[in-house]
Amino acid sequence: MSATRYAYLGPEGTFTEVALRTLPEAATRELTPMLSVPAALDAVRAGEAAAALVPIENSVEGGITATLDALTSGEPLMIYREVLLSIRFALLVRPGTKLTDIKTVTAHPAAQPQVRNWIKTNLPDVLWESAASNADGARLVQEGRYDAAFAGEFAAATYGLEPLVTDIHDAVNAQTRFVLVGRPARPAAPTGADKTSVVIWLGPDRPGALLELLQEFAVRGVNLMLIQSRPTGAGIGNYCFAVDAEGHIADRRVGEALMGLKRIAPKVRFLGSYPRAGVTAQDVAELRHGTSDQEFTEASDWLARCQDGRA
Repeated sequence: MSATRYAYLGPEGTFTEVALRTLPEAATRELTPMLSVPAALDAVRAGEAAAALVPIENSVEGGITATLDALTSGEPLMIYREVLLSIRFALLVRPGTKLTDIKTVTAHPAAQPQVRNWIKTNLPDVLWESAASNADGARLVQEGRYDAAFAGEFAAATYGLEPLVTDIHDAVNAQTRFVLVGRPARPAAPTGADKTSVVIWLGPDRPGALLELLQEFAVRGVNLMLIQSRPTGAGIGNYCFAVDAEGHIADRRVGEALMGLKRIAPKVRFLGSYPRAGVTAQDVAELRHGTSDQEFTEASDWLARCQDGRA
């Protein structure tokens, strides 16, 4: 395995590259762009990269299905950490292009919901075509295949383009969450502000089947931060669920919830426990009364005293 190489969703000039370069360790790694999320993750599986940074969720459209599906299938991988990046788009064009010249635009599909209203107002008749990434869209504009691309303003110089319009966003606080993914290893120690990601396969379709899974978290005071259903490919009505839960697998309440899921679900894939970006242990303690390991242990001790007649 190449211990010095990190893969990322490329080509050069993507928001993913910008997010990767915020990690201190990126300064000492060879950063290798890949043409798709599956290609970046497969490079890790094949030992061609120690880890890969890929987008997994944005605040406008939710989970990014290409990443969720690539993590759900294939050889298991594990999330090591996450990065949050505020997203602002620029409309990149070849030099000399005016807004009235633009008939076709391109970008990654996840970008479209974040610029839809701007397009409706400013380019109502434009034809949209999807690209493998926003930077790849910029490359296609450079090659003359499209008139404009929505990408980061920083990508303009890389592809010899000009930012015709900057700071484009339909949602003022739009963010994308990226995850650094590697081969399975022992999770880092809990920080008090962690997240645990799993994929849970639903059993036979029946009333309350999903509720039964979610109750494993609820009865232990584990807050869920993301739930997204994905088809398994086994036929209509067959789904699995990508879940982000607050806490760490080493936390007693989280560990017990995962054991409960393993007992009742046909399949559970552990994707990792890792520090939450931009959140401290104090933030969690202030927001989530009754969900700490100490509070869980105190409740367990109280139950034991009741059983022993010592309450």
